[in-house]
Parts: sequence; structure tokens; C-alpha cells
Amino acid sequence: MSESSAAVPESSAATSEHVAATSGNVAATSGTFAARAAALDAADPLADRRKLFTLDDVVYLDGNSLGALPVHVPARVQEVLAREWGELRIRSWDESGWWTAPERIGDRIAPLVGAAAGQIVVSDSTSVNVFKAVVAATRLAPRGRDEILVDATTFPTDGYIAESAARMTGHRLVPVAPDGVPGALGPRTAAVLLNHVDYRTGRLHDLPGLTAAVHGAGAVAVWDLCHSAGALPVGLDAHGVDLAVGCTYKYLNGGPGSPAYLYVAERHQAAFDSPLPGWTSHADPFGMTPAYAPADGAVRGRVGTPDILSMLALEASLDVWDGVPVEAVRAKSLALTDFFLECVAGYAPEGRVTPVTPAAHAERGSQVALRCADAERVMSALITRGVVGDLRRPDVLRFGFTPLYVGFADVERAARVLGEVLAES
Repeated sequence: MSESSAAVPESSAATSEHVAATSGNVAATSGTFAARAAALDAADPLADRRKLFTLDDVVYLDGNSLGALPVHVPARVQEVLAREWGELRIRSWDESGWWTAPERIGDRIAPLVGAAAGQIVVSDSTSVNVFKAVVAATRLAPRGRDEILVDATTFPTDGYIAESAARMTGHRLVPVAPDGVPGALGPRTAAVLLNHVDYRTGRLHDLPGLTAAVHGAGAVAVWDLCHSAGALPVGLDAHGVDLAVGCTYKYLNGGPGSPAYLYVAERHQAAFDSPLPGWTSHADPFGMTPAYAPADGAVRGRVGTPDILSMLALEASLDVWDGVPVEAVRAKSLALTDFFLECVAGYAPEGRVTPVTPAAHAERGSQVALRCADAERVMSALITRGVVGDLRRPDVLRFGFTPLYVGFADVERAARVLGEVLAES
């Protein structure tokens, strides 16, 4: 034994041995997970989709807030700017199909949410569409009903809009957790606004069962699909959803601030009474008559002049979905999130993070949320080291998994770096 090692106290020597053993275990774990990730990536039927996106060496796990840029979109936007606007100018409303874009693009989104053509219009923001849908739902409901149920865990804007809609229509707003909806329904319930996937925890709610419960009580079901469209099957038509809204800049990769969409089931279109009757939803928009007469079909969901630049960027972005079954996306999403949870359990020091996203596949969206006491510092450190997620204060780390461009090697790296950051604090 050397003089220097003889000088090490017994407790310090034991600690050093423990650290060495732990490092060895982590190295072994890393090798195992890395090998599995490589095998999973090699067998991934969606792996070739990654090359359709503008990506770098960063592990991007924030597609549940803003999707990555498809590589061909800048050229399409330049074409719109230079030729359609720059050369054709006003003629593009007809010659370039600007006027019909909201319905045309709606029909491209329809298969991703399980809807037949002619039921989705792309327009405005999610918030504006939530307002249209909630007020219209109260007008579709049987007369005499005066309550609106709203998801008590909803994204704040949905709650704000629902509360305002309730005040304006003379309804009483009743916040309730999604699993408490069946017990809260009654003869006074007019409409129910729910999120398909909880933005904070990633919990997937029972759209078929809750829609059936709402209908059983004679009320109208409105669903927010912001965190599910493009990540998992929705089945709007199959499950009899009445109205739905969603954004396009998350899993649909439409770009920052890209327009949202409104679904109006065909059976409701003749009676759909929008609280925002704009000129582009008029039966004769260029007649410029003082009296409003609604157009037929989903066009009733339009309001004002479409945001053409963002809308056509979205249309181009949807090309990445050509030939991709949503069921394949869901299968990969579950495999990615399963693998991430397993890697986190292997890499993270015990007790430092706790999953709040359900383990059951039937209750999980396409993100994983981890409770962490020092979430803000940890996420900042992750981003500095090339792993981009986000957080929800005070203590939730969020990681979104977009199956079209996130691979299993990304998952392994993200969990490994998370483990390193946690071990340092």
C-alpha cells in the first residue's frame, strides 16, 4: 500500500470504492441502453422521416410546444412571397387557391384526427376557436340547460375562455376533474369542455367514454386536441365528438403561431351558430349585405380574412405526414416514452425525480413529465448540454416525444444527461 493511500481514512476509502462502483454501474448501464437504442432505431419504420426535418445535434424534446421545421417549408414560403404575393398579388385569392385554403387544409388534418372531409376549418387561434365552440355548444344544447362543465386541470386559456363564455351566455361554470365528469353531469349540463391530453402531466383522458357519458346526459362534448393531434389516434367521427379544437404548431409542425382548427361534426353543421359571424363565413361573402346568412358546412367556423402566410406554411408542413398511419406514430410514441422512463430509472439518482405521467399506455399521451424539486435549474442545465425540454412551475420537467423525428438514441442521451445533471447537485 502506498503512503498516499495509507493516509486515506477508512470512510473516505469506502466512499471512493462506492463512487467507482457506481461509475462502473452507470457505464455498464449506458452501454446496455445505447446498444438497445441502436437496435430500436435500426428497426424503426418511421426512422427515415427524420431527414424531412431541420435538425442539429441537439436532442429536441419540446415538440409538444413547438414542432421542428420541415426542410422544404422555407422554399414554399419563399414561393408564396415572391410569386403568389409578389407577382400575382390579389389574383392569388383565386389563382393560387388562397380563398379555399382553410377548408382544403382542414381536409388534410382530418385523417390525423379521425374525421371525414368537410368537417374541419383552419382559422384563427386555439383560444378563438375554443370560444366559438363553447358558445356554439350552449346553443346546440337542449333549451333550459344553464351549466358548462370545464376540465379543472385545463390549460389556463381554456379556463379563461370558458369562464368568459359562461358569463356572456348566462351559464354557470363548473370546474371538475375529467374523471369526475360522469358524476357531475346532470339535467342542467349544456356543454362540457375537456382536454384530450393534460398539458402538464401528459395524462391521456378517456375521450370515447367521456363523450358517451356527456351524450348520455343530453349535453354537448367539446374536446381540445392540442396535445394529441399528430401524436395518437383521436377518432372524432368514430366516437361521436360534437365539436373539437386544436393547434397546429405542436405535433403537426405548422410553425410558431400557425393557425388552429375547428371541427364541427357534420350532423351539427346546419345548426352551428357561431358567436363570431364574420364575413368569410357568410353564404355570399362578396355580396356585402348587412344581414348575416351563414354558409353551409364547416365554412361556418371561419371569421375574418385568413392568415395566408402562416396557413400555407402549415399546408406545406403537412406533407411530412403523407403515407404515415397515425397508428404507427402511436406505436412509436409509446415505445419512445417506455424507453425513456426505463432509461431515467437506470440513470437518475434514486429519489431525485418522480414520473407523474401514467405508466399505463391507455392513460399516456406523447410526453413524459417528471416531478423534480429543482426543476428550473435542472432544465436550464439540460438545455445548456444539448437536451431541450421545458418545465411547468414549480417542479415539473416536461419532455415531448415527436415520433416523426425523435429517435431512441435521442431518448437514451436525454436520460443519460439528465442523470448526470441530477448527480451533480
